[in-house]
Amino acid sequence: MIRDLGSRQPCCNTETLALTADHPARALGALIDQLSTIIVGKRGPLTDAVTCLLAGGHLLIEDLPGVGKTTLARALAASLGLRTARVQFTPDLMPTDLLGTSLWQRDTADFVFRPGPVFTQVLLADEVNRATARTQSALLEAMEEHQVTVDGHTHALPQPFFVIATQNPLDQDGTHPLPEGQLDRFLMCIRLGYPDPAAERALLAGEDRRDALARLPTVLDADTLRQAQHRARRVHVSPALLDYLQALVAATRSGRWFAQGLSPRGALAVLAAARARALLHGRDHVAPDDIQALLPQVAAHRLRLAGSGSPRSGTGDDTLAQVQAMVEAVPVP
Repeated sequence: MIRDLGSRQPCCNTETLALTADHPARALGALIDQLSTIIVGKRGPLTDAVTCLLAGGHLLIEDLPGVGKTTLARALAASLGLRTARVQFTPDLMPTDLLGTSLWQRDTADFVFRPGPVFTQVLLADEVNRATARTQSALLEAMEEHQVTVDGHTHALPQPFFVIATQNPLDQDGTHPLPEGQLDRFLMCIRLGYPDPAAERALLAGEDRRDALARLPTVLDADTLRQAQHRARRVHVSPALLDYLQALVAATRSGRWFAQGLSPRGALAVLAAARARALLHGRDHVAPDDIQALLPQVAAHRLRLAGSGSPRSGTGDDTLAQVQAMVEAVPVP
């Protein structure tokens, strides 16, 4: 199932929510506040999702059906004022259904490329692990290079390009594990979990989430988002913080904690996320807390526990706990 969600109308209160060079954290905080009206009681995962966006990465949301994965993805897309498309991944979805195809035009006697739903700014890949590996791999070039190649021709994707994918746990029926190369393209993997009693009561007593989604105003547009992402890349990282990051990366490769450690791409992902978190908290420099707070979400889906027979597709509880234990064991310089 493929649906183009179009673009959102700008928020009427642009003076309050506009991203300025002086107050990026305020505008990004307003984005998190708005998401919190849809996903109640989950400010931590919502902050992680915005951090991932600010770092210029792609987001994977893994959890049980019905806890709000797709709702979060749609709320985030609606709040950005960007062109959005949603694809429901199913076993019979083909790569051409996602990327597009070349069709013969009789009047011009030539093939004309018809772009697929991936040619958008925010792609909602719903239940991505229900598609076959062949269709999953069709996203690899798009996520890494922001382009797709069809019939020998390369086509650039719109900018910014942000993939928000949801997946069900592997013990659910009809799932296909994401390959390691695909998982590595997601900067962050988060989980929502069940709401606490107060949040669930507010959800039960409140209005339908679909009605609330339909009224969400735009908080950030493409230009302001690009400005924030550019500023995040300029956040200062001291040599001592780089030493700390390298020590953590080396610990993942030592064989004590994991059978397969972080790659250089994974290390760069941690650094990008830490810079984004620092900016989100109104700082112009990265602190050890930034790395410690984000390492499980950025690293766990890229790691394999020592002694396990195969890599996990997502962030299992055991892997998350092992990452946390490793963080506590590595001293801060």
